[in-house]
Amino acid sequence: MTALTCDISELLIDALAARSARTGERQADIVTSALADALEIERSTLFQVSTSTALVEGVYDGVVSVGELKQHGDFGLGTFDALDGELVAMDGRFYQVHGSGEVSEAPNEAKVPFAVITAFRAERSFVIDYVADFDELVARLDRERRTDNRFYAARIEGCFAHVQTRAARRANTGVSLVDATARQSVFELSDVEGSLVGFWTPSYARTINIAGWHLHFLAESCAGGGHLLDCRTAGLRVELQELAEVRIAMPETAAFMKADLTRDPSSDLDVAERGGRRPG
Repeated sequence: MTALTCDISELLIDALAARSARTGERQADIVTSALADALEIERSTLFQVSTSTALVEGVYDGVVSVGELKQHGDFGLGTFDALDGELVAMDGRFYQVHGSGEVSEAPNEAKVPFAVITAFRAERSFVIDYVADFDELVARLDRERRTDNRFYAARIEGCFAHVQTRAARRANTGVSLVDATARQSVFELSDVEGSLVGFWTPSYARTINIAGWHLHFLAESCAGGGHLLDCRTAGLRVELQELAEVRIAMPETAAFMKADLTRDPSSDLDVAERGGRRPG
């Protein structure tokens, strides 16, 4: 972030202090938001298709195309119609990590049942010198968040000594996420340059998205990738973006309309997405 110094009237200073005291917002955030509105600059927005609860209940029908996702951002993750592999998006290119381990660029007409997308614009950057495993990685990332109540996007690049990923395999609608991912493909990669694309979701939004850190990996050579299960690495470069707004596109399919989305999906997500790990 770049510092800005300027003179403003005492009236504005008083109003700024009063707003900050009333809402708990940082004064810098209030000023940044007001400038963005005045200059007609779009604020950082997370665009999401469907919900984590729907995914847990087996609602896998593709409802939005990759081409449509590109209108909402250039960075993100998700899955494909019928849970057919993992979606990784960076720099405007959308990739599909198949259950076979093959990586291909997804065509615009490919459909997705769940995705999280943003226009990534790094607000902060820092280096992580070493992480021994997934838990240590998310703990280091958590140190850099200034609040537990906003969403975050992170792009992480470096050389990974070891990466363990998974790719879901095609499943029928109605099969629970736990049962579907029980037959997932798991991949082990060593000494590979690559990037992690990820989002952090507050615990209060656990019925909407996957609480904690959700990370997908893509090898620089596109020789592998998928949903991150574990890693060991040194010298990571991290870029972080705090997301001010969230938009959710709800499916209009019969499967979504009829699904029972009332239960807390946390336990099932703990098994399906983290192999029993608690959210970071």
